[in-house]
Amino acid sequence: MNIDHLALFVRVAALHNISLAGKELGLSPAVASAHMNKLEADLGVRLIHRTTRRVSLSEEGEAFLPHALAVLESTEAARASIGAGNAKPQGRLRIAAPASLGRMHLLPALESFLACYPDLSVDLYLSDSVVDMVEGGFDIAIRDALLHDSSMIARKLAPVKRLVCAAPAYIDQHGEPDTPAELVNHQCVNLMGLETWVFQTPDGKQSIKTNNKLRTDNGEAARDACISGLGLTVSSTWCCYDNIQRGELVHVLKDYPLISSTALWAMYPSSRLVAPKVRAFIDYFSDYFTESPYFS
Repeated sequence: MNIDHLALFVRVAALHNISLAGKELGLSPAVASAHMNKLEADLGVRLIHRTTRRVSLSEEGEAFLPHALAVLESTEAARASIGAGNAKPQGRLRIAAPASLGRMHLLPALESFLACYPDLSVDLYLSDSVVDMVEGGFDIAIRDALLHDSSMIARKLAPVKRLVCAAPAYIDQHGEPDTPAELVNHQCVNLMGLETWVFQTPDGKQSIKTNNKLRTDNGEAARDACISGLGLTVSSTWCCYDNIQRGELVHVLKDYPLISSTALWAMYPSSRLVAPKVRAFIDYFSDYFTESPYFS
């Protein structure tokens, strides 16, 4: 049994695509398909079901996968014991990320990231929609909410803190709320689906259904509308930090922190054999976000 064929099978199981798995390992689609055929012939079973759009594991493939992983991990451990196996991140890394986060924080950091890994190139897809990683052929997706998907592994990159903000001009005209209960007397700008704000108070959790002056599906738009004086809004620190520093926004209700389990997550297909380029991205940006004042 060929170790390279096993490595290809594991990546096919993670990506559900023979061509993408082969490309990741430096193989043409024809060679990758031939290697899969040879592995199945050696084992005498069909490991994958092929369709025109994707592949899926057969029952035998599901049973074989953990054993293939164990063999590869043992091989890597053996190579590491003699200082071999230093696989460098290389190839094309396909990333999906929320639009605002990608523009504000991923793009500025990519220059230094790629300088560390000159053999890498990046395809960056920015959308606030939840993309299908398999259909899109993405290696990694950045989420600001954890998706419970058994086919994915999630790595927490950084905590995300949310604040209630207002523009100085709004406060001058309408006053500043002293308690969450006073929000019923104020107009608010909300992200769609997040109209109820939940606070930690001395008396426990308090939920406030806010009055919507404006709703939007984009965090930057909500922040900018707040700066314009349309109302109070909830904004992540990574989105509003600079505006608060410049005095364009004021953090209000400081004594009543918002209750939120929001964090920044990196998600990738479930496989213990993580591609070096994926591992490099996660390690780099975990440190980058943790050290950034925007995420503290």
